[in-house]
Amino acid sequence: MAVNEHYASLSNVLFTTAIATYSVAMILYAAEYAFGRRGRVASTTPNVMAARSLVGADSSGAGSAGGTPAARGISVVVPPENSITASGVRHGSAGDRFGQLAVLVTILGAMLHACSVILRGVAADRIPWGNMYEFATLAGLIAVLAFLAVLARAPQIRYLGLFVMLPVILVMFLAGTVWYAKDAPLVPALQSYWLAIHVTLAATSEGILLTSAVLTSLFLIRNRYDKLAAAHALSDATEPMKVRFPVSLGARMPAPETLDRVAYRTVAFAFPLYTCGVIAGAIWAEAAWGRYWGWDPKETWAFIAWVIYACYLHARATAGWKGSRAAWINLLGFGAMTFNFFVVNVVISGLHSYAGLN
Repeated sequence: MAVNEHYASLSNVLFTTAIATYSVAMILYAAEYAFGRRGRVASTTPNVMAARSLVGADSSGAGSAGGTPAARGISVVVPPENSITASGVRHGSAGDRFGQLAVLVTILGAMLHACSVILRGVAADRIPWGNMYEFATLAGLIAVLAFLAVLARAPQIRYLGLFVMLPVILVMFLAGTVWYAKDAPLVPALQSYWLAIHVTLAATSEGILLTSAVLTSLFLIRNRYDKLAAAHALSDATEPMKVRFPVSLGARMPAPETLDRVAYRTVAFAFPLYTCGVIAGAIWAEAAWGRYWGWDPKETWAFIAWVIYACYLHARATAGWKGSRAAWINLLGFGAMTFNFFVVNVVISGLHSYAGLN
C-alpha cells in the first residue's frame, strides 16, 4: 500500500513541534527549580537528623565553651530548610506559576507527540513502531506520560520535570536526526500481530524505566549531598559547605526517601510489562524462526537487563536493600537496556536488525 505523504509530512511537523514544546516545558521546570519558593522540610534524612541532634546537644551543654555553634562562630550547614516537601511549592508564588504552566505545556507536548505517532501509522496503514526511529518516539512519549502519572501521585516532585524532559528531548532529537527513517510499509518479517504486542510492551516498559533511572540518579545526588551536609554539621568548619556539581543540585531536591520510593514503584510497575514483552518476543520468535530462544544479541541483552532488574526488586523485597546500593543496581539495569538499544541495534548484527538505518 502506498504511503499517504500528506499524513507522513504532518506527522513529521508534529514531531518537531512536540520537541519544541517539550523544550519550552523544560525551561519552565528550570525556572521553577531556580526561582520557586518552597515550604519547610517535612521530613529530614536520618544522617542530618543525627547531626542536628548532636549539634543541639553540644550547644545546650556547652555553656563554658561559648554557647551555641553560631555563638562560637561555627557555621552549621545542613540541607536548606526551603527544600521541597509534601506541601509542594508555595501556592501563588512565581515558582508555583512556572510549575503549573510547565505541566500544561508538557501535556500539550504529549498530545502533539501522540498525534505524530498516530499519523505516522495512519500514513502507512500499519502499527507505527517498525524501526528504531518509531520505537524511540514511542518510548519517549511513554516516558513523558509516566512522569505525568507520577506527578498525579507525587506532585511535590513537579520541578524535577527539568531532569526528565532533558533525556526525552535528547532521545527525540537523535530519533529525528540520526535514526530517522521515511514512513514505509513494514518489512515482511515484521508483518505480524505480535509486533503490536511485543514492541508495545517493550517500548512502554522502557519509557517508564527511563523515568525511574532519572529519579534514581537524582536520589544518589541528594543522598550524597545529605551525607556531606551531615558531616559538615558535625565538624568545626567555620566556612559554608562547598560541594561540586552535580552534588550541589541536591540542595534543592526532594528528600531522598521520596525519590527512592517513587523510583522503586516505577520499576515495580514496569518490570511485569518488560517481562511480558520478553515472553511475547520469545513466542513470536518460535512462530517466525522455529525456536523460542536463540541467544541473538538483542535477546541476550534484553535478558541481561531483565535479570538485573529482577535482582533489584528481589533485593528490595527480601534483603531489605534500600539507598545507594539498590539504586546502583537499578542504574545498572537501565545501562544494560540502553546498551541494547543504542549499541546492539546499530553496531551488532543479528536477527533483530530492523533499526531501519542505512
